[in-house]
This record gives sequence, C-alpha cells and structure tokens, in this order.
Amino acid sequence: MTYEFLQHYWCFIVALLAALLVFLMFVQGANSQLFELGRTADERRLLVNSTGRKWEFTFTTLVTFGGAFFASYPLFYSTSFGGAYWLWMIILFSFVLQAVSYEFQNKLGNLLGVRTFQAFLVINGIVGPLLLGGAVATFFTGSNFVVETSNMLNTESIDASGAIVSRWANASHGLDALLDPWNLVFGLAVLFLARLLGNLYTINNIDDTTLRQRNRRALLINSAIFLIFFLTFFVYVMLKDGYAYDPSTLVVTMEPSKYFHNLFGSLPLLTVFLAGVILVLYGIIITFIKSRNTATYIHGIWFSGIGTVLTVVALLLTTAYFDTCYYPSNADLQSSLNMHNSCSSEFTLRTMFYVSLLVPFVLAYIVYAWRSMDRKKLTHEELEKEEEKY
Repeated sequence: MTYEFLQHYWCFIVALLAALLVFLMFVQGANSQLFELGRTADERRLLVNSTGRKWEFTFTTLVTFGGAFFASYPLFYSTSFGGAYWLWMIILFSFVLQAVSYEFQNKLGNLLGVRTFQAFLVINGIVGPLLLGGAVATFFTGSNFVVETSNMLNTESIDASGAIVSRWANASHGLDALLDPWNLVFGLAVLFLARLLGNLYTINNIDDTTLRQRNRRALLINSAIFLIFFLTFFVYVMLKDGYAYDPSTLVVTMEPSKYFHNLFGSLPLLTVFLAGVILVLYGIIITFIKSRNTATYIHGIWFSGIGTVLTVVALLLTTAYFDTCYYPSNADLQSSLNMHNSCSSEFTLRTMFYVSLLVPFVLAYIVYAWRSMDRKKLTHEELEKEEEKY
C-alpha cells in the first residue's frame, strides 16, 4: 500500500459515507412532509414511528462521516468545520432538534404539545438536507477561506480567534455559501431527493392504503422537482471551469470543463454514475407502473436508494480524483485543498486502513437490525402493540 493509494482509498471511504448519509436522509424527507401526508393525528403518529425506527442510523452516519473526514483529511475539517462553523452549527442544531422531538413529543408533562415537536421534525426535514446539500455544493463552487501552512509550526501566529493554519476570509463564517444561487440549487435538489426517498420508504414501511396513495402522488411531484434542480446543477458543473493542480508543484490552476473531463474521461466512474442515475429513475418509475389501486409496489426504495449511493459517490470522487481540488478557495486559489496537501500522515492512514476492515461487520449488523425492525410492516394495529413508540 503506497501513500497515494491510501489517500485515494480514504477519499473513497469518505465519499461512500457521504453517499450513505444522503440515502438515509429519507428520514428527513419523510418528516418534511409530515403534515402533508398525515392528515390525522393517528396518521402522523404512524409516520413518526416509521421514521423513528431509522433516525439513529442517519445521525450516526453523520457523526461517522465527520469523524472519518477529521481523521483522514484534518486540514479540511479544521478549515470547513472551524471556519464555516455557523453553517455547520445550524445543521447540527437541526439534527439535535430532531432527536429531542422524537423523544419528548409524547412524554408526560409535555408543555409544548405534540404538534410543536412534530413541527420541529418538519424543520429538521427541510433545513438538514437543504443546508447539507449547499455545503456539499461548495466542493464544486468553492468557499471563502485562506490557508497558511507556514503557520503550522509558528505559535506566534495565533490570532485572537485562535486560528493558526486556516481562517475564513469574511465574517459570515459559512453563511456566505447560501448567497451563491448554485449552492441553493443543489441544496434544493438534495432536499427533494430526500423527499422522494421518504415517499418510497414510507410506501415500503407503512401498510396503510391511504398513506400509500398520498405518497405515490407526492412522489410524482417531488421527483419532477428533483430532476429539474439536479439536471440544472449537473449541466452547470459539467460546463464550468474546475480547480486543477499540478501533483509535483501543487500549483492550482483553472481548467475549462474539468469536472466533465473527470467524469466522462473515466469509464469506471462514468459507469457507476450512469448505473446510479438509472437505478434512481427505475425505483421511481417501477413504483408507478406496478401499482394498481390498492396493490402498491413497495420495493422502489431499494433501487432508488442504491442508485442514490452510487450517484453521490461518483459525483464526489469527480471533485477529488484526477488531480482536482476537492475544496476550492475563492479567496485565495492556492489555498485550495486537495488529497496531497490536506490528508493525514501515511502512518495514520495506514493504521485507519486496518481499522476500516471492520466496517463490513458493522454494515452486517445494521442490515440485521434493519430487517429485525421491519419484519412486520407498520400498521395502526401493530403500533398499538409496540411497547416502545414515539
């Protein structure tokens, strides 16, 4: 295992965790439609308990994604999470709000009322995917930061904020990302992807004819809006200049249509991307084709879910592989981060490689736990039998 192999390996692992996170945001997508799909208190409680079975998977994956990024690419972690902290704090607060809402909405002595906590779930369902999508979009559009690697060993360079190596170039600390319309376009694409995945998940998980019919109608609308935003952003990215660097000198330059060359110049990456797109569309279309009145096809979530993971992995690797800066700087081009100038030491990456061999066992446990929870589809009668419910 060479150092370069380890850099590429951990870039792939981080991209895979991010892709799994996007898939698991079907929880947020379903919650964002809580009052649209659930017209009665019983229907809303069905929806909450359906997503409540899986919300911890989403939260754990978010934390694992952040931890893997910190361990493998610490300079990115300190630059983005330390500099753009207002953006990340809002995202994290919305997820904390989600956890509190699940646990306390039906507790005795709840002074705020059930609907208030359910409204908090809706807020997380909208804010979480929207801002996470906007943050990921900066991998293509760039952020406003400056990195001064010469300060790493110079303790006299510590300023009043405590920053040594990197600093944000303005006082917004990440909120400026929301001023870029392209970041919002991708954020909206992720939001409506989460919503359509939420529709497919609840169709699969809840055995209720009325809710399944409403989900199928909502799936059509969410899918159409998702495709509009996603295709708009995709065409923009394929045509825009990209942030390339010379691996020998690390000098960053702008290369026309860089992301187009990265994606369409690599047959394996293009194959993964196209397979992902096809699976996402197949899961949506087959749900409509095979559904007749009350006989609803319920397995579309698995096709679209796997397709989501493949598509997101391919897009993220497009921003990092092939001598591309995965976290470009708009304030100082040469401060842009890439796999060579921001990763951990070879010893750290090699040690973590052996630890990562345990990941398949963790995934096997998740599959087992998932199947155990979903052994019976959720119904009003089944919900009443459960001892632990939200």
